[in-house]
Amino acid sequence: MAVYISEGKNGEIIAKITGEIDHHAARWLRADIDTAIQDKNPKRLLIDFSGVSFMDSSGVGLVMGRYKNMAGRGGTVSLVNMPEYIEKVMRLAGMDRLLSGKED
Repeated sequence: MAVYISEGKNGEIIAKITGEIDHHAARWLRADIDTAIQDKNPKRLLIDFSGVSFMDSSGVGLVMGRYKNMAGRGGTVSLVNMPEYIEKVMRLAGMDRLLSGKED
């Protein structure tokens, strides 16, 4: 599990996650992404799931927490490059209604 943070355009940051997201990994991912949010103060956070090979419900919690963090700062979260099973989990959890700019 790893997260690679990069700066995008127009005040956004991209958090590309690789590996498995379980409750152990989610703790480290949260810390790394929240540090980047604190340091960069982005208008938009893109979470890229293209490198995720497994995700349990901890991934939903990870996204929800980043959504709350960004909303508190007046920013948005977008989920990008989700494998089909992750997109289904997010949809079933109602995350598609909370997040802006879902891209593939």
